[in-house]
Amino acid sequence: MRRFYWLRPDEASNGDVSAAHKWGLPGIHCPTCGTTWADGSDAYPSVDLSALPEMREFEVSRPEPFAEFARLREIVRPLMPPGVPLEPGTEIGPLVGTASGTFTPLFMQNPWTLLALREALEQLQAEGLRGLKGCRTELRFRKKTPPELLELEIHPHGRLHDDCLPPDRKPPCETCGRQGFTRPEELLLDAASLPTHTDLFRLANWTTMIMATERFAETARRLDLNGVIFKELPLR
Repeated sequence: MRRFYWLRPDEASNGDVSAAHKWGLPGIHCPTCGTTWADGSDAYPSVDLSALPEMREFEVSRPEPFAEFARLREIVRPLMPPGVPLEPGTEIGPLVGTASGTFTPLFMQNPWTLLALREALEQLQAEGLRGLKGCRTELRFRKKTPPELLELEIHPHGRLHDDCLPPDRKPPCETCGRQGFTRPEELLLDAASLPTHTDLFRLANWTTMIMATERFAETARRLDLNGVIFKELPLR
């Protein structure tokens, strides 16, 4: 049976990043469910909006009416990886900001953003791990010889199993797709939905959760690429 691991930040890491992606889709006020929200965990740092005439419309984070969000989403869709969901708050472009401290080979700015030193990423790629795409960052360091930190672009695949979700939950909003419940305490992965083509992904129905295959976890441990904690989750 395949084994999958949830990546969590290692509190022992003493690096620090204060940054945001250069562009993003706005949050929304949904006319159907009445909720104002933005996700912000799904990011596509490889996408460059600098040639768009409307580029500045993606620079300011703010809630918009759903129709305006939908208009902006269609402007960027041709530039995005095929098939990605593009929810309110989707972040685009490189991380821009400051960084300080000493970084472990793998580093999580937050539970949904994974960075790696270039040397560490190249080691993982040399081992034949699939789906590892490192993207440049625009992070400013005070030190004269800063490390090269890359952000991994992680696409959504796979799902939490329905059996671990609240049985009385309402269907997602028909307009904005929002799920109106919090993440369950006891997590269970839907085995049939999990990808076979990549060793790193985020869950499609809970994009704050970054997942890795057993191969990724074992390779990172063998190469002593620390900085994240791997928590195995059960399948059904």
